[in-house]
Amino acid sequence: MEQPDDTDLHLLKLLGEDSEVTIKELAAKVNLSPTPVFERVKKLKANGYIKKYIALIDAEKLNYGLIVFCNIKLKQHDKSIGHEFVTDIMRLKEVVECYNISGDFDFLLKVYTRDMKHYQDFVFNKLGSVKSIGSAHSTFVMCENKNSYNINL
Repeated sequence: MEQPDDTDLHLLKLLGEDSEVTIKELAAKVNLSPTPVFERVKKLKANGYIKKYIALIDAEKLNYGLIVFCNIKLKQHDKSIGHEFVTDIMRLKEVVECYNISGDFDFLLKVYTRDMKHYQDFVFNKLGSVKSIGSAHSTFVMCENKNSYNINL
């Protein structure tokens, strides 16, 4: 697919703000009829510009209000250790995001737990069982001031 044009970018912006918006509503906002908007959205999905639609869940309402960013250093750097780490981390339900980063640490994890006791249990019994980890450094979120999954187009 060629690069998205201004109308495609506008559609992506609108869908990023509210994925439940209807084709009819999108069409009105971009001044097109519903059929071409439907085709554009279908093409954006098929070409990977839209990965998936999700519901943003309120973690606090479900008693998962402690957010922790955990910086990880691997024991050593080689392809198999890195792949082993990622495979192990993908199995941990508390880890909602995992990034391979540059700098003093190798990975950054975003972790949701119920409270400090739950996080301690997570560190000792789950993260502690990941053999490729050399060290971990935790930063606790005191207040989530901005949380936007949308790209500013």
